[in-house]
Amino acid sequence: MNKKQKKLLFRIVLASVLLIGIRVMQEFLSDSGIKEPVWFLLYLIPYLVTGYDILKKAGKGIVNRQVFDENFLMAIATVGAIAIALVGKTGDYVDAVAVMLFYQIGELFQSYAVGKSRRNISALMDIRPDYANLEEDGEVRKVDPDEVAPGSIILVKPGEKIPLDGTIVEGRTTLNTSALTGESIPREVNAGDEVISGCINMTGVIRVKTSREFGESTVSKILELVENSSSRKSRSENFISKFARYYTPAVCIGALALAVLPPVVSLIMGNPAAWGRWIYRALTFLVISCPCALVISIPLTFFAGIGGASRAGILVKGSNYLEQLSKTGIVAMDKTGTMTKGVFEVSGIHHSSMEDERLLEIAAHAECFSTHPIAKSIRDAYLSGRFRKEESAAKPVIAAERVTSVEEIGGNGISAIVDGKQVLAGNGKLMERFGIEPIACHHVGTIVHVAVDGSYAGHILISDMVKPTSKEAIRKIRAAGVSRTVVLTGDAANVAQKVAAELGIDEIRAELLPADKVTEVERLLQQKKDGETLVFVGDGINDAPVLSRADIGIAMGALGSDAAIEAADVVLMDDDPVKIAKAIGIARKCMRIVYENIVFAIGVKLLCLVLGALGMANMWMAIFADVGVMVLAVLNAIRALFVKRV
Repeated sequence: MNKKQKKLLFRIVLASVLLIGIRVMQEFLSDSGIKEPVWFLLYLIPYLVTGYDILKKAGKGIVNRQVFDENFLMAIATVGAIAIALVGKTGDYVDAVAVMLFYQIGELFQSYAVGKSRRNISALMDIRPDYANLEEDGEVRKVDPDEVAPGSIILVKPGEKIPLDGTIVEGRTTLNTSALTGESIPREVNAGDEVISGCINMTGVIRVKTSREFGESTVSKILELVENSSSRKSRSENFISKFARYYTPAVCIGALALAVLPPVVSLIMGNPAAWGRWIYRALTFLVISCPCALVISIPLTFFAGIGGASRAGILVKGSNYLEQLSKTGIVAMDKTGTMTKGVFEVSGIHHSSMEDERLLEIAAHAECFSTHPIAKSIRDAYLSGRFRKEESAAKPVIAAERVTSVEEIGGNGISAIVDGKQVLAGNGKLMERFGIEPIACHHVGTIVHVAVDGSYAGHILISDMVKPTSKEAIRKIRAAGVSRTVVLTGDAANVAQKVAAELGIDEIRAELLPADKVTEVERLLQQKKDGETLVFVGDGINDAPVLSRADIGIAMGALGSDAAIEAADVVLMDDDPVKIAKAIGIARKCMRIVYENIVFAIGVKLLCLVLGALGMANMWMAIFADVGVMVLAVLNAIRALFVKRV
C-alpha cells in the first residue's frame, strides 16, 4: 500500500470504530434523555472522518460546473439521509455514515487494484537503466545513458542492465531477456554479437560499442509505447465515458422526480404527502445509480490486459487494438523469419558450368553489399570453405574492390560487375528479364540462379528451416477461433507449399513483391466477414506497408527493430509464433471480462433501481448495488492480469 492508501485505510478503521461505539452507546443510553442534536453531532464525527474528501470534491465540482459525478451522488444521498433523520428526530444516522464508509472501502479496494496493475506495468518500466559505465581515455566513469554518444565504449558488469544498444567488442556473458520477451531462458552472447538495452548481464564483464543514442534505443521505444498505450481507447471505453456523461444527469433528474412527483400527486388527490418516505426512496435511488462499477472496472480491465500482455512479452499499443484483436477471423503471415527461422543455408549447387567453389565465389562477390538473409547465406557458405576441393587452398576472402556497378532489382535479385564480368544472381524472373533461360531445380528450397556475361552458369539451392514451435502455433491459432490462415511470401511457390503443408496452413500466396502483398491483404479484407478482424504478422522491417494496411499488424521477433515498433499495432518481443495465439487469447479474455462486467453491473443496477423506486430496497441494498457491485467488477477485472495459462 502507498501512503495515500494507508491514510484512507486509517480513516476507514477510525470511522468504523467510532460508528460502532456511538451506536452501542445510543442503544444503552436510549432512555437517558440525551437530546437529538447530541446524537447528530456525535454521528457527524465518523461521517466527516470518512467522507470529508468526498464532500470537498463534490463542492469543487459544483463550483467548476462539473456537477454530475459519483462524488456529487454520494454527497447528496448521505447529506439527504442525515437531513431526514435530523428533521424527523429519529436519531438514526447510521445509514448515512455507513453509505459513506462502504463507498470509501470500495474506493480503497479500487485504488489497490489499479495500483497492482500499475505495478505490473512498472515492472516493465524497470528495464530503464539508471546509468552507463562510459570508458574514456582508459578510465571508466558512471554517466547518465543520455550522455553516451553512438560509437562510445561502455563497460557492463554482472548484475547490471545494458543501458544502450550496441555490439560486444570484448568478453562473453549470459543475458537475462525476460523483462523484454517474457521468456526466462538466458541467452549466450560473445564478442561480435549485437545486444540491446534493457537486458540484464548475468555472468561476465563485457565491453560494448554503442550503435545509437539512448533516445533511439530499444528500451526507450518500448517505454514510450507502453506509456502511450492508455491514450488509444477502445470503443467499449469510449462508450462507457459517453454513457456516464448522460447517465448521471438522467438518474439525478429521475431521483428528483421520485422525491417530488409522488407526494405532489398524493396532495392533489387529497392524501398525505409523505415527503420523508419519498425523499428517502430518492436518496436510495441515487446511491444505487452511481456508475462506479462501469466507470472504474472497464478501463481497469483493458489496463490490466495490456499489463498482463506486456509481462508475457507482447506489447499492445492501446486498448482499441486489444478490442480489435479479440475479433480475429483471418491471420495472414509472412513466411521467412515469422514461421521459419530466417536463417538460410546453402544446401547444394546444381547445373554449374564451372567448379562449384568458383560459382559460389562469383555469387558471393555479387551479393557482398546486400543485407538480405539469402545474400548472407551465400557469403557465409563461400567463406566457410565447405565447397572447396583442396583443403590446402588459401582461406576464402571477399574483396569488395573486385565488385562495381551493383544494382539491386526489387523482387528479382542482384546485377553487378565482378572482375570485369557482368554477374546476375537472383530468381527465375531475373533470368527471364535479361533473356536467359534458367534451368529448373527439382529440390525444394530457394533457388538463386547465376549468369555470367549473359550465359547461364548454374544455380545455388538455399534452404530455410521451420521454427520448432510453428506447427504448435498454427494449431493454437485455430483453437483460438481463427477461421483462415494464409501465408504471403516472396519465396518460390514450391517452397511456400512445402512449408504450408508441413504446418497445416490453409492458403498460400507465393512469389509476391512487397506491393503484391498489400494487394493480397486488400483482397482478404474484402473477403472477411462483418465484424471480423484481419491480422497480418510480419518481421516488421520489410513488411511495414502490409502491417499498416491490415486491421491489426503484429511485428514478429521485433526485438530492437525500429520499423516494427513504428508500423505494427502489436509487437511480439521475441520470434516465437506461439505468441500470436497467446495475444489473441489475451484479447479475447479481456473482452469477455469487459462484457461480463457491463452485463453484471447494468443488470444489478436496473434491478435495484426498480426495487428502490418501489420502496422495496433500503439504503443497505443501495450500498450493495453501488459498492458491492463495484468490488465484484474490479475483482473480475483483475483477472485480465493473469495471462500465464492463456
